Amino acid sequence: MGNVGAEVLSTHRVVLLMELAARKAIEDRLPGGMMTVGTFIRIKHLAASPLGSKVRERLISRKSMVANCFLMLPAYDEFEKISEGENEQLIVSVETFLSRIQKKKPPRFSQ
Repeated sequence: MGNVGAEVLSTHRVVLLMELAARKAIEDRLPGGMMTVGTFIRIKHLAASPLGSKVRERLISRKSMVANCFLMLPAYDEFEKISEGENEQLIVSVETFLSRIQKKKPPRFSQ
């Protein structure tokens, strides 16, 4: 999905790739019943990539704490670095997370 009038990978798609790469890098190391949620992202989109380009994220672990992982994630297309940034993933209990979301759902109307 590109910008209007330009068939290029948009910044919001690069952000999505960064978020997915961060989660993928962490998921095998999480204890059972735990998941990560993104809490912070900072990105510089450095170069355009035509739609259909092969883009890869390169993970550089920056810092890991008990409940947070801070990841540096540059991305490259076939020619050059297209972005660089950092992503924070918070490690949370799946049960607690879903419980909090459930409390925010509006009550359903019965017929």
